[in-house]
Amino acid sequence: MTIKENDFRKIDLNLLIAFAVLFREQSVSLAADKLHLGQPAVSGALSRLREMFDDPLFVRSGHRMQPTARAQALHAELMPLLEQLQSALFQQAEFHPQQANATVTLGMTDWVEMWLMPQLIPALRDAAPGLRLNVVASDPFTDAQRLEGGELDMAISVAQASARWQEREALTQMPFVTLWHPEQITLNNPLSLESYAAQPHLLVTYREASSSQIDTLLAKQGQRRTVCYTTPHFAALPGLLRQMPALATVPAGLSASWQRNWGLTASPVPLEVPPIEVAMLWHQRHNSDPALMWLREFIRQRFG
Repeated sequence: MTIKENDFRKIDLNLLIAFAVLFREQSVSLAADKLHLGQPAVSGALSRLREMFDDPLFVRSGHRMQPTARAQALHAELMPLLEQLQSALFQQAEFHPQQANATVTLGMTDWVEMWLMPQLIPALRDAAPGLRLNVVASDPFTDAQRLEGGELDMAISVAQASARWQEREALTQMPFVTLWHPEQITLNNPLSLESYAAQPHLLVTYREASSSQIDTLLAKQGQRRTVCYTTPHFAALPGLLRQMPALATVPAGLSASWQRNWGLTASPVPLEVPPIEVAMLWHQRHNSDPALMWLREFIRQRFG
């Protein structure tokens, strides 16, 4: 069937919605309340409907407005169409992970990738084999900008929500641990504060800083450490620790694999360092993206 555009020139979808509510409520005042409109606006809509269909549509009978035969026939024809239109416009498409073929771009730092992906990818491969993850390097200082610009579908980050459009769901609270190689340094475990401060340290920084929150906490205890090496990459640390006498304080999620694969020793940090909150962040415009929302729930169930 070919649509004749001129047939729709006088039709306003809002009028059809007003008609459906008037039919249900049989009252201008009640319909106005349901539509969040004033009574004059609904009365005006009824006048336009009467003109459009050349029929009174509703006739007052006591405290109610009874539909005419024409209104009853229109209602029977229009309601299935309005329901289909509502479904097409507003009902989120179902996502079937086993049949899905989609790509999701995730932003994260290298340490988050090292912690998360070895656990996530095998489970994801079984649950949604056609869902491809495109991981790009990001950092907490740029996540919001890149989400807003559409470079990322979602970030897994320690960044806080920074804009009204930004959605954020916490995954875990992660403490820190301190690592070193026992062939490079012989230390008592757990570390004492004095021993911790006396050793050279490796520091990861995204803004070329030479100190961190740990240095502030040490200063409050009357202590000071020496940072002998800075890098933006956590991945560089285990190889360096095997070759040099130094400590590295990192998120605890890295500890087990680094101890196993690099022979490192781990100790609690001898300071009250607040844990970091790792969270998923995304733009509100993706709330209707079935693939991304499925992946968000999949990650939350396994790491939340």
